[in-house]
Amino acid sequence: MEQSINVERIEQVINLFGSFDENIKLLEKEYSVSIVNRDTEIKLIGEPERVMDARSAVEALLRLAARGEQVTQQNVNYVISLVRDGQQDKIEQMGKGVICVTVRGRPVKAKTVGQQRYIDAINQNIITLGIGPAGTGKTYLAVACAVAAFREKLANRIILTRPAVEAGEKLGFLPGDLQNKVDPYLRPLYDALFDMLGPDAFHRYMERGNIEVAPLAYMRGRTLDDAFIILDEAQNTTSEQMKMFLTRLGFNSKAVITGDITQIDLPTGKISGLKHAVKIVKNIEDVATIMLDHRDVVRHPLVAKIIQAYEKQETQAEVKRRPSRVRT
Repeated sequence: MEQSINVERIEQVINLFGSFDENIKLLEKEYSVSIVNRDTEIKLIGEPERVMDARSAVEALLRLAARGEQVTQQNVNYVISLVRDGQQDKIEQMGKGVICVTVRGRPVKAKTVGQQRYIDAINQNIITLGIGPAGTGKTYLAVACAVAAFREKLANRIILTRPAVEAGEKLGFLPGDLQNKVDPYLRPLYDALFDMLGPDAFHRYMERGNIEVAPLAYMRGRTLDDAFIILDEAQNTTSEQMKMFLTRLGFNSKAVITGDITQIDLPTGKISGLKHAVKIVKNIEDVATIMLDHRDVVRHPLVAKIIQAYEKQETQAEVKRRPSRVRT
């Protein structure tokens, strides 16, 4: 079977094919088809069902190219997964707008449908819980939204916090003052802010009190007004800590809580405050919970495969733990 797709501009074809045709080679391997072009016409040749799936993927990628997006191998793998699930029409939901621009001029926007849902939830709600595995952009996108709100004067302060669970009672054994002791646990938040603002602006805002990066314990007893607050690594909070954090929210403030419930470092027997909060706040207005998964991973494609492998192993282990029914 042979199918043809006509493209408006040759630039879109060049974008689709990628360097040394790397994008097309991925598609050809996935669908066992041959993809060739002559000027602005693309031809797909192969088994009928395979050709139709490949056409869906190519058309989805061309829509990205038409919007000025750079088509990468990551885009191709993601679109392949959408086609596999019959959700290629959702490609239109990706990257609807730029959240903010980094200090190097790079626009920050959603790279997956799940990420777009996450950003929309942050914009539309007062409290958003973003839950998902490593590499899904939970923290980075939350910081981008915070910087955007700060630049637009929708918030006077950005407050970033996370529990230093791994340190526990051992903080005293680490060298340096308290800030030196907790900095390693706050490093991912610093990195994201450096990327958005640059180190000079970051330190200037820190000195003025517009940006605060502190351990969760520092939030106790405070009321946080006119602030964009991010609680990172929330899976390592206890239920009591989570309740304390949620009740710090003041007027004209917004909070984003991020975490990965598959990476809980709490002592055995302690319930994760994040897992508990999902159940507690699920029916409260202005609170949203967004679940991200391996399809939203925007790191190396191997990371998504590793996450899938762990999910499969954990599912199998859970099945084995379930008590078997005994017939009488």
